[in-house]
Amino acid sequence: MSKTKAWLNAARLRTLPLSLSGIIVGTALAGFYGYINYVIFVLALMTTIGFQVTSNFANDYGDGVKGTDNEDRIGPKRALQSGLLTREELKFGIVLSIIINVLLVLVLVFVAFGIQNYGYIILFLVLGAASIWAAIKYTVGTSAYGYRGLGDLFVFLFFGLLGVLGCMFLYTKFITADSLLPAITIGLLSVGVLNLNNLRDSLSDKKVGKNTLVVQMGFQNGKRYHYTLLLLAFITMGGFIFLNFVNWTSTIPLLGFVPIFVHMRKVSVTQDHILLDPELKKLALSTFLLAVLFYFSFNIFS
Repeated sequence: MSKTKAWLNAARLRTLPLSLSGIIVGTALAGFYGYINYVIFVLALMTTIGFQVTSNFANDYGDGVKGTDNEDRIGPKRALQSGLLTREELKFGIVLSIIINVLLVLVLVFVAFGIQNYGYIILFLVLGAASIWAAIKYTVGTSAYGYRGLGDLFVFLFFGLLGVLGCMFLYTKFITADSLLPAITIGLLSVGVLNLNNLRDSLSDKKVGKNTLVVQMGFQNGKRYHYTLLLLAFITMGGFIFLNFVNWTSTIPLLGFVPIFVHMRKVSVTQDHILLDPELKKLALSTFLLAVLFYFSFNIFS
């Protein structure tokens, strides 16, 4: 495999639609309240992609160094695990992606707030630094929070609340109470993708001491937790639609839950861990579809 393909492998491009979902929903909320800025939209997308790539590089490195990615692992082979990239190369990739992220955050906040809003600039620089920290510390280091069952909380906060509401604030400079609902929806579905990953890897994770929530609660309870996440996501999105109902087009986002509920049925009847792997892509793409439908419903058709 060429180095280019090796880096693309480490970047895990299939994870990008999920990370973009929060930006799309945040942009949709801003548009719903009358704020549109395509420069902010493009910069926010690029910044989110940068954070996700950094997270994927760091995850590959952290799990590879700790031995979590080994012959027992069910999912796709990782770059460090399979020898496609060395530790030094991955470290370089992490550092380079962090530098790019910092530059993107700086450009984004100055475009969004100008040079006069120092408070907002400082706040979002701190949030950007926190996002980079969270991307790295998921698996890297002795205190990696992903090994202590805290991954779900951080994904909910950064993919859901911060991703959606932070993006909306870049446009509007305010947040409304009901905008919390779609932010919670995206957060819950993002946690669902992580939980599905942890369900798939629960046997190998337990062997190496990666104490995800699924390892702590067990496989069957992990599946019940999964159903709860998806149902709560449906309820919160339904709540936003109810509060902001105009006509039938307001209900369009609910179509995004059709493949999600089909996915939930598949998980319920699946006992073989390896058969859960294709479901990650389905749930991530379904979340992306939901985000796109939300944008069209509350911007194009509203």
